Amino acid sequence: MAHEFELGTDGPKVLVVGVDGSTTSMRAGAYAAGLARRQRSRLVVVYVSRPGAFVGLAPGAAAVVRQAEHEIAEDLRHQVAEGTALTGIKATFHEVHGDPYTEIVRVADEVNADGVIVGASMRAGHRFAGSLAIRLVKTGKWPVTVVP
Repeated sequence: MAHEFELGTDGPKVLVVGVDGSTTSMRAGAYAAGLARRQRSRLVVVYVSRPGAFVGLAPGAAAVVRQAEHEIAEDLRHQVAEGTALTGIKATFHEVHGDPYTEIVRVADEVNADGVIVGASMRAGHRFAGSLAIRLVKTGKWPVTVVP
């Protein structure tokens, strides 16, 4: 799909940021909000809940995990609403379920993102096996900013 050059437009119109409540994702959210404010961009905040490997082993565990993840999402949604009220940023919050890479790519494609921002992974194994950020960069669809 070819994008047309638009006279008078400069900078990103839509930024997608992935948040999960971790320290690095919250830094990414703050960085994305500041960038969106300065660039007058729309911010799309994505929280991806994903099922744990052992959830199916205990009866009722899936419902408990889903409820806990929904509560995290609601807290993040509330923080986004408070932040946008204070700064005037245009932002939407998406709570989705599945693989973080797949869902962030899907949302970024849906909203025609001009950039994706995520926090650096804190997991030691990701240095060798690859992180969400590395996978997003390799996708090659948009600039990806990784916030430490």
